[in-house]
Amino acid sequence: MKALMLTIALAGSMLVAGQANAEDAKALAQKSGCLACHSVDAKILGPGYKDVAAKYKGDKTAEAKLIAKVKTGGSGVWGPMPMPANTQVKDDDIKTIVKWILSL
Repeated sequence: MKALMLTIALAGSMLVAGQANAEDAKALAQKSGCLACHSVDAKILGPGYKDVAAKYKGDKTAEAKLIAKVKTGGSGVWGPMPMPANTQVKDDDIKTIVKWILSL
């Protein structure tokens, strides 16, 4: 019985930690200016993050590709509007944001 209660408590704390990480990543995206052109659910100037996650689902190289794309910018993948380079955003912050996007 104690083992079951411990397992339930551990699972619950992991869920809360996952939600906190997602909230932190979204706040980081807001602070970094990402949400000026993107939203979670819909296209603004750039694609919605859920569309990005769906496009790269199952692609083992997606994280590295997207980190590089966010850092250096680019165009043509989602339409004619170019995404500017984000050299002002720390590499660790970009990685956190990209992991969050791919988790959606």
